[in-house]
Amino acid sequence: MMKQPQTKEQELKKLAILSDRELFMELRTSLSGLSTADAQKRLEEVGLNQIDAEKPTPAWLIFLHAFKDPFVLVLALLMIVSFVTKDYEAAIVMAVMIAASATISFIQEYRSQKASLELKELIENTCAVTRNNQTKEIPMDEVVPGDIVTLATGDMIPADAVLIWTKDLFVNQSSLTGESMPIEKFVDAGMPVEQSLSALDMNNLVFMGTDVLSGQGKAIILKTGQHTFFGDIAKNATKQRGKTAFDTGLTKISRLLLRMVVVLFPIVFLVNGLTKGDWSAAFFFAIAVAVSLTPEMLPMIVTSNLAKGAMTLAKEKVIVKELPSIQNLGSIDVLCTDKTGTITEDRVVLVQHLNPFGEDDETVLDMAFVNSSYQTGWKNLMDIAVINYFEENARKLPFKEVVKVDEIPFDFSRRRLTVVVHADDHQWMITKGAVEEMEQICSHVRINGEIQPLTAPLKKRLRQVNHRLNKEGMRVLTVAIKKDVHQDAVYSVADEKEMTLIGFMGFLDPAKESAATAIQSLHQHGVSVKVLTGDNEIVAEKVCRDVGIDVNHALLGTDVDQMSDDELAKAAETINLFAKLNPMQKSRIIQALQADGHTVGFMGDGINDAPALRSADVGISVDTAADITKDASSIILLEKSLNVLDKGVVEGRKVFSNMMKYIKITISSNFGNVFSILVASAFLPFLPMLSIQLLVQNLIYDMAQLTIPWDRVDEEEIAKPVKWQVGGLLKFTLCIGPVSSVFDILTFLMMWFVISANTVAEQAVFQTGWFVVGLVTQTLVVHIVRTKKLPFIQSRASLPVIMASGLAIFTGIMLVLSPMKEFFDFAALPTNYWFGFICITIAYLVAVEIAKRFYIHLTKEWL
Repeated sequence: MMKQPQTKEQELKKLAILSDRELFMELRTSLSGLSTADAQKRLEEVGLNQIDAEKPTPAWLIFLHAFKDPFVLVLALLMIVSFVTKDYEAAIVMAVMIAASATISFIQEYRSQKASLELKELIENTCAVTRNNQTKEIPMDEVVPGDIVTLATGDMIPADAVLIWTKDLFVNQSSLTGESMPIEKFVDAGMPVEQSLSALDMNNLVFMGTDVLSGQGKAIILKTGQHTFFGDIAKNATKQRGKTAFDTGLTKISRLLLRMVVVLFPIVFLVNGLTKGDWSAAFFFAIAVAVSLTPEMLPMIVTSNLAKGAMTLAKEKVIVKELPSIQNLGSIDVLCTDKTGTITEDRVVLVQHLNPFGEDDETVLDMAFVNSSYQTGWKNLMDIAVINYFEENARKLPFKEVVKVDEIPFDFSRRRLTVVVHADDHQWMITKGAVEEMEQICSHVRINGEIQPLTAPLKKRLRQVNHRLNKEGMRVLTVAIKKDVHQDAVYSVADEKEMTLIGFMGFLDPAKESAATAIQSLHQHGVSVKVLTGDNEIVAEKVCRDVGIDVNHALLGTDVDQMSDDELAKAAETINLFAKLNPMQKSRIIQALQADGHTVGFMGDGINDAPALRSADVGISVDTAADITKDASSIILLEKSLNVLDKGVVEGRKVFSNMMKYIKITISSNFGNVFSILVASAFLPFLPMLSIQLLVQNLIYDMAQLTIPWDRVDEEEIAKPVKWQVGGLLKFTLCIGPVSSVFDILTFLMMWFVISANTVAEQAVFQTGWFVVGLVTQTLVVHIVRTKKLPFIQSRASLPVIMASGLAIFTGIMLVLSPMKEFFDFAALPTNYWFGFICITIAYLVAVEIAKRFYIHLTKEWL
């Protein structure tokens, strides 16, 4: 009987119960790591450490996806029908339309992916790997089975691995299990494993797609890429971003336009069939009408706009990971931001090291330096400031020799970090951390070299020193020590008690000069700025005042926990500063604002910002952020600046505005044209235009619209957040669309009574006359509808749009005047036609401008 092959989970469980020695033998590795040659050989054998979802889409697949748009599919169906019914001319024109739309969409999408991949090289996630007995950072996709990786707070776990050493290691496995609580991981090799126990529940296994919340560890890579647990269930287990406002709005617009096609196609077919008696001609004409109603260039216009926006932002050092996030950026009306590095200089400097009474004390600096320099976790800005200050002042430690014994890493619940060293025949436990949390673990205080009990009066005096430093804008950390706790080399959180407080470290992170200007600009663009920080409210309030954020009251994390969701949503409307927050409180505030109808962006770079970045409509991080923070973001800034973000908001609004131009013009023109066709079909003894003529007119018009993404946008259009308004779009169509129909009917009357094209024999003249009027007016009306201002005078289109419009009109008139007119069944137009054509065109443009102003007066809005 053949044995069933082992599943990936069974393979991982089998490896997880091996001893370290057995693991090293099984994976042909050691604590010194793989050799460079062996690692390269394994990389060639197993491939890059990527899952299919992360790999770039092949060019051929992007090309096929370009045909998946519903409008292109409708056009393809109509083309097939035309081909089967031997209307080859119409089929060819439709094929050209499909090819143009799909090819341009493919080019834009391919270029966008290529640019995105090139930009992602700049933000490539790395991990610490030991090879040839040296530990260094390498790109995650180069990790291979057998590699020894070192894990620390904020790291993403690069592949499935088994732990061989840990220190208070807590991992977030929510991307695989949906469980938001952190999981403690530790070494338990050799322990028996229950068959029912999932690999995800095993204490010594860590997985690709998860991240380290706190602590440290070392692990041996077992499986990489598609062979990982994450790769096996990636399609189901990865957390997908929900539909954004952009996706929802575009879907609503698409459905509206497709409904117009489905409803009006049979009506046009029946009216023409019944009135003319030629059901075959009526059928082909109805197909042509359906084609003219189908905005087949919409996907291309949308893609071009987003791609152009991404390239524009790339020049401003902004990496767009997801194209739709550009438009979402233009929609945000609330920007929540962390304080450090965004509105401050992000160059924290140590300015004071004081004893408990606020006097300079070098011992406090020495102990803080040992803590910062010997810790192996995520070195924050204050650690770096302590090390830099110590070295710049050429300080020497008072100890002869310092040997590290142990470490209790920082985590967000304790808000402190402990390092244990052996120096001068003693074991020194040195802890630094947030003032409030440190006070809880201190029972004594050192004053003038003497250790005294920490009494209530002394506590009050210490708090006064801290309060004074805070009012001066400083961030304060407390330093405490404990000598010879025990002789063991292993320390735990339980040892952080009855410590002696020796003093304070005062850090200054001044407000950026540019932040005030950027925040003022964001306010002018209708975006309110709120600060969500883990720092205390006194320091944060001073920084907010310095940069122009109005702070009447600050809400603390403890206050947030006591509020209901409704109470929090109400408070978040008026409060601009939230302080002393933990990661989940930041996320909850963002969700409360979203529930109140706001589109929220969040900007942060800390590990504790990852939940908020995932919750926000637009997650914005920086290149220097932790791996998990960058992964949770949709936009990454290579320059940590609110000025850059303000430009991003403006660019997002330009993208939206230019997309809406095409949609507004398409819907209103289509509505008017179909009504005109129905009127003409009911009263004329012939078709108002041949199907091939209608198709060519539509093709020329669509080609002219390709330049819309490069159009100028009025300042007023980007002055406030933009949102999809399908209801407003219908009102706009009902106001502007009928104007087109009125002037179409005037054209019919001119052709019938003035030009005398009123018999079946003269139908070609009638059709040619309406073709020219329809093409020219539809092309020129773009310049009226593209702005709420007076066109050509107060607001002019960009040069590409003007040139495209001119080329479209020239092409249409040349088709009528050149020998090519016979191919499309056009007829020569009499001289008196051109005078009427000019009068109708001018009158139409004036009428649309009046209707536009009536719409703005009536609705008090502009799409």
